[in-house]
Amino acid sequence: MEEVQDYFLCDSCGNNEFMPVYSFSLRFHGVNFSDRLIYDELVCEEYQCTRCRKTFSKKSIENGLAEMIRKRRPN
Repeated sequence: MEEVQDYFLCDSCGNNEFMPVYSFSLRFHGVNFSDRLIYDELVCEEYQCTRCRKTFSKKSIENGLAEMIRKRRPN
Protein backbone atom coordinates (compact mmCIF):
# COMPACT_ATOMS: atom_id res chain seq x y z
CA MET A 1 0.00 0.00 0.00
CA GLU A 2 1.23 3.47 -0.91
CA GLU A 3 2.05 5.90 1.90
CA VAL A 4 1.16 9.58 1.56
CA GLN A 5 2.09 12.35 3.98
CA ASP A 6 0.14 15.62 3.80
CA TYR A 7 1.05 18.75 5.73
CA PHE A 8 -1.10 21.57 7.03
CA LEU A 9 0.06 24.59 5.02
CA CYS A 10 -0.14 28.29 5.72
CA ASP A 11 -2.92 29.62 3.51
CA SER A 12 -0.94 32.82 2.86
CA CYS A 13 2.48 31.53 1.80
CA GLY A 14 2.26 27.71 1.64
CA ASN A 15 4.84 27.12 4.38
CA ASN A 16 4.47 24.01 6.57
CA GLU A 17 6.56 25.10 9.56
CA PHE A 18 4.99 26.81 12.58
CA MET A 19 6.12 27.84 16.02
CA PRO A 20 3.95 28.11 19.14
CA VAL A 21 2.99 31.56 20.41
CA TYR A 22 1.44 31.91 23.87
CA SER A 23 -0.25 34.82 25.59
CA PHE A 24 -1.10 34.83 29.28
CA SER A 25 -3.82 36.88 30.95
CA LEU A 26 -6.02 37.12 34.01
CA ARG A 27 -9.79 37.57 33.79
CA PHE A 28 -11.31 39.28 36.82
CA HIS A 29 -15.01 38.99 37.56
CA GLY A 30 -17.45 39.23 40.42
CA VAL A 31 -19.63 36.54 41.90
CA ASN A 32 -23.01 36.93 43.54
CA PHE A 33 -21.92 35.65 46.98
CA SER A 34 -18.91 37.94 47.54
CA ASP A 35 -17.83 41.55 47.01
CA ARG A 36 -14.28 40.45 46.19
CA LEU A 37 -13.30 39.92 42.59
CA ILE A 38 -12.13 36.47 41.62
CA TYR A 39 -9.89 35.71 38.69
CA ASP A 40 -9.15 33.02 36.16
CA GLU A 41 -5.76 32.53 34.55
CA LEU A 42 -6.05 32.16 30.78
CA VAL A 43 -3.50 30.89 28.30
CA CYS A 44 -4.06 31.48 24.60
CA GLU A 45 -2.14 29.06 22.38
CA GLU A 46 -1.63 29.97 18.74
CA TYR A 47 0.83 28.90 16.06
CA GLN A 48 2.74 31.32 13.85
CA CYS A 49 4.01 30.58 10.36
CA THR A 50 7.81 30.81 10.40
CA ARG A 51 7.87 32.42 6.94
CA CYS A 52 5.09 35.05 6.79
CA ARG A 53 4.30 35.19 10.55
CA LYS A 54 0.55 34.68 10.09
CA THR A 55 -1.01 33.13 13.21
CA PHE A 56 -3.44 30.22 13.40
CA SER A 57 -5.50 28.98 16.32
CA LYS A 58 -5.17 25.37 17.33
CA LYS A 59 -8.82 24.89 16.30
CA SER A 60 -8.22 26.23 12.78
CA ILE A 61 -5.29 23.81 12.35
CA GLU A 62 -7.41 20.91 13.64
CA ASN A 63 -10.15 21.88 11.16
CA GLY A 64 -7.59 21.98 8.34
CA LEU A 65 -6.30 18.52 9.24
CA ALA A 66 -9.87 17.18 9.44
CA GLU A 67 -10.52 18.56 5.95
CA MET A 68 -7.42 16.75 4.66
CA ILE A 69 -8.79 13.50 6.13
CA ARG A 70 -12.18 14.08 4.46
CA LYS A 71 -10.47 14.60 1.09
CA ARG A 72 -8.36 11.42 1.40
CA ARG A 73 -11.10 9.21 2.87
CA PRO A 74 -14.43 10.07 1.24
CA ASN A 75 -17.49 8.45 2.83
